[in-house]
This record gives sequence, structure tokens and C-alpha cells, in this order.
Amino acid sequence: MVRLILGSGSPRRRELLKQIGVEPDEIRAPDIDETPLKGEVPRAYCARIAREKVTAVAAAEDDIVLCADTTVAVGRRILGKAENEAEARGFLNLLSGRRHRVITSVAIKRGENKWARDVETAVRMKRLSAAEIDSYIASGDWRGKAGAYGIQGAAGAFIPWINGSFTSVVGLPLAETANLLIAAGYPLYGEPS
Repeated sequence: MVRLILGSGSPRRRELLKQIGVEPDEIRAPDIDETPLKGEVPRAYCARIAREKVTAVAAAEDDIVLCADTTVAVGRRILGKAENEAEARGFLNLLSGRRHRVITSVAIKRGENKWARDVETAVRMKRLSAAEIDSYIASGDWRGKAGAYGIQGAAGAFIPWINGSFTSVVGLPLAETANLLIAAGYPLYGEPS
């Protein structure tokens, strides 16, 4: 029996996996340094972090480990998870009325084999009023989310347009993740591994 270890404490990733009938056998969120390297661009940063996470999770030879990282990018600037209300407000002001990119990198390992995929989605946020920002900050929904917003929650009302994967913006691109799991031998559709 193949065991799946989810290397993430994100409830959103668990919910997304449930949509495709996947229930991790265990959750082991790795503790790694997620500080961007000097001059690192958003896509390379996101890919590196996902791969470092999957490498950091200890697993048996036949276990499948799934890790991901999501980042919001405005040009070359990386917007991770806001540390406080002031930073969240700054992120929302920066994103207001602009297009930005949301990148989610997925990494899977089974034994010595590794598979990875990066998914980039273009997102446009409407111009936000001070009252909208104040209300969203007060809701606390920005906590723990890259770019200080979650498209699947109240901030969905701020996003009139995306080009790409909605589930990737939430935190795990399901089509690509399903393909990676199948490549690693996970019995996603009842197929034996």
C-alpha cells in the first residue's frame, strides 16, 4: 500500500486534495528557511522552496511525499505571507488595480525519484478602496496567505479576472498535481501502484 505524506500544514492544500479524492496518510510540514536569496526571481524562488521542502521531509523508500509553495509576484518582487497588519495593508495597496502573478510550485518524491512542476497564473485585482482594505484586514483572512489575500475567501470579490489555474492561486494546481501523483505511482484513480 502506497503511503502519501503531505509536507504542508496548509488546510487549503488538504481541502484541494480532497477534491480529487486524495487523503494524505500523514502531514509532516518541513521547517526550512524560506528567505529569498539575493537577486532571486519569483519563479526560481518558488521552485527552490518547493524542492527544498520535499527534500527536507523524511520518508520511507516507497512513501510518496508531496510539497508545494505559492508566491505572489509583482514584477521581480516576491510577496510572501504578510507578517503583520501593516505589511498586509502594504501588499494590498501594491496589488490594488494591478495585474500580478501567482506561482505555485509542486514537488513530489518517491525514494530517489523526484518530479516537479511550476504553474504560473496571471491575476488582476480591482482598485481597492480604503474601506475595502480596512474591512479585509479586520477580517484576518489575509493571515497565512501569500500576497496577503485568499482568492477562495472574501478577497475573491477583489479579483475580476484570472488567466490560468484557479486551484493554483488557492495553493495547489490540481491538474498538474494529479499528473505528478500518477507519475510517482500513486493509485489516484484506483490503479494499483
